Amino acid sequence: MNTKLHGLAWALALSLPVALPAVVWLAPAHAEQVVKAKEGWYGKLVDVEFVKQQVDIPPKKGVMLIDSRPVARQYDPGHIPGAISLPDSKFDEMAGSLPQDKNTLLIFYCGGPECMLSHNSAFKAEKLGYTNIRVYADGSPDWAARGTGQSVSGAYIKKQLDEKANFMLIDARPKRMFDKGAIPGAVNISDSEFDRHVDKLPADKATPLIYYCGGLECVLSNKSADKARKLGYTNVKTYVEGYPEWVRLYGEAAPAAAGSAAPAAKAAPGIEAGKEKGSISVASFERIMKENPDSLLLVDVRDAKEFNTGAVKGAINMPIGEVGKKVDTLPRDKPIVFLCGTGARAGEAYDTVKLLRSELQAYFIDAEMKFNADGTYSIKEHGI
Repeated sequence: MNTKLHGLAWALALSLPVALPAVVWLAPAHAEQVVKAKEGWYGKLVDVEFVKQQVDIPPKKGVMLIDSRPVARQYDPGHIPGAISLPDSKFDEMAGSLPQDKNTLLIFYCGGPECMLSHNSAFKAEKLGYTNIRVYADGSPDWAARGTGQSVSGAYIKKQLDEKANFMLIDARPKRMFDKGAIPGAVNISDSEFDRHVDKLPADKATPLIYYCGGLECVLSNKSADKARKLGYTNVKTYVEGYPEWVRLYGEAAPAAAGSAAPAAKAAPGIEAGKEKGSISVASFERIMKENPDSLLLVDVRDAKEFNTGAVKGAINMPIGEVGKKVDTLPRDKPIVFLCGTGARAGEAYDTVKLLRSELQAYFIDAEMKFNADGTYSIKEHGI
């Protein structure tokens, strides 16, 4: 074969399609097949990056994370924050805990690649008509190994307290909330004052630390837990369901600090004082918001990330950690109402402002609030 023909033959050969193994790579944010499936596995798999984007505190709407492992020995001592416990062995009897909306994203996980519980549960959920199911096959061991933070259950804390185990339970809520009631044995280190009270943490950085605050809508325990990890503490977990769930499970605890309530301050015109010192009643707040919302300065003291996902129309954002620094920017001639998801941070903002500028017409909402992206909100008084 002459040189020209030889070159032409090679060119033709290189231009022909070649059969290669089919490999599909997807971006981590949308990973659907991230590990090689084994026999019997559920077909739609996701990785840790996908889970981290879908799971958060407060929980994302339209997503449910499900731990398929046994409760007492595995879920209770450590699980992905926000996950519900639905052991595969009890799937049929506990299926009622699944959401009514069959389009909800369900993410099942268990004890890693050798564990079939999450796959078994995923198939069962599919038979019930759920249409958006994924399995995090690497599961709990992978999550823990990556230092992404684990949570414990109320039952686990109760067991540790009963057995007088060596650990520190830390309430990350403001002191005003802690004084009204706390989990027995807890130490109060408000997240906003974390740096000022580092000396309260144990010298041994291997000591187990468990942080809690005001429930699934409260981010304070997660924030404090992250700060503790950055200080070098190696065994830090959270109880994200927090004090509200503890009260439901074990009853109201006695106030952490006794003392008579201070008299309520005189309310500004049109504002009715709430039960808690410095608070505005829910009824008068809602009335003013309907009749004359511009008469109030609404200051949302949640983090910017929370604020950006939804806030009351017209509110400004001043995260709790910045209130003391920005107190001089607040007006004297207009009632100021501090807001957050549970009333804890809002109450702390009120205390801070009254300490630094007592002349301000400051109030706070002592209630549970949910905020929507369109500027609307819902509000519910505690205990109702």
